[in-house]
Amino acid sequence: MEILKQAKRLKQASYAIMNANTKQKNNLLKEIYEQLDQHRKAILEANACDVRAAQEKNMPENRIDRMMLNEQRIDGILEGIQQVIALKDPIGERIKHPSLYNGCTLSQLRVPLGVVGIIYEARPNVSVDACVLCLKSGNAVFLRGSKDILATNRILVNIMKQALMRQGFNEDLIMLVEDTTHESARAFMRLHGYLDVLIPRGGAKLIQECVEHANVPLIETGNGNCHVYVDANADFEKALPIILNAKTQRTSVCNACESVLLHRDIVSAFAPRLIKELKKHHVLLHGDKTICSFDAQIVKANEEDYAKEYLALEISIKCVDSLEDAICHINQYSTHHSECIVSENKFAINKFLKEVDSACVYANASTRFSDGFEFGLGAEIGISTQKLHARGPMGLQALTTLKYIVEGNGQIRS
Repeated sequence: MEILKQAKRLKQASYAIMNANTKQKNNLLKEIYEQLDQHRKAILEANACDVRAAQEKNMPENRIDRMMLNEQRIDGILEGIQQVIALKDPIGERIKHPSLYNGCTLSQLRVPLGVVGIIYEARPNVSVDACVLCLKSGNAVFLRGSKDILATNRILVNIMKQALMRQGFNEDLIMLVEDTTHESARAFMRLHGYLDVLIPRGGAKLIQECVEHANVPLIETGNGNCHVYVDANADFEKALPIILNAKTQRTSVCNACESVLLHRDIVSAFAPRLIKELKKHHVLLHGDKTICSFDAQIVKANEEDYAKEYLALEISIKCVDSLEDAICHINQYSTHHSECIVSENKFAINKFLKEVDSACVYANASTRFSDGFEFGLGAEIGISTQKLHARGPMGLQALTTLKYIVEGNGQIRS
């Protein structure tokens, strides 16, 4: 009942932000920036409490990494806010169409979605990123984070609510569900009539739960079994750092490489180098029969390994006979997030970019760039791995929709 009460207040408040102008929204984001910057110490103290509690529960290191804030990560959050402020406001954009046969003029107007619900796991940066993007695009936002970061989320939301009030907005434009039970999550997913869209940010289990139980429009995001394919015509001096960066720079993120495919023609020359470097970074290797022949410590891979998002220092490696085999393997096992080909062959590159069915497809660059910040969108609300209504990193425009505007002079239909 408490969630329903919050949802009703949020829906009512949402109409005001829909009609705010760009200057008002940017001033609000500047206020959020200043308040978060001024309250760094309190934010870090609250986050440290969450991290200590997680450590006492022996939570996996990759999950603790996702939930942890430090000065550098707060700097990144604040830089994201500045980027969003600098972005063009999409609301009010008018797309003109040819006049109708009856003399009516027809256009489409870009408008906010309304109320955006975010259900997410241990990522406190999502709390700020989501609010900033939603507010700039004229939406109210309903947050339902995990219990692991409740103290952090409370202080972040309270700071942003203060910023709302300081700029003359209703504090109900941002709501946080503080009940972190399974029942509250289910209730949140079923706010038909109050949530205009639900965006889950988390692992496969959370996303599947939303798919099965939500009765509101849903955008699937985040789950990333990302591949790097090293082609027969690859430059090894590019391939090695791309794979190492994509796998080891940060393992707990959805755009990290989880699977490597090696063309049979280069496997003898390249695999030993790759295995040696990955082992230096303490990566646990799973390989097929060919890959296992290079090192007795490599674990034999199975079907589950090829489909797995490890989110850890762990990877699968497979030898493929051709570019076509690589594309087929990726389309079968990937989560349609981010995939890369390393090759100097233009034909192979173009075929890979065209035929791989994922949201982000790369040639000779790390999959770690799949990120709203890196793509110049400011922060991101998530990375959509579906094909409707948005795909890939979701920025401001992904949080809008279009409505038709028809203007006449007394026309009636016969």
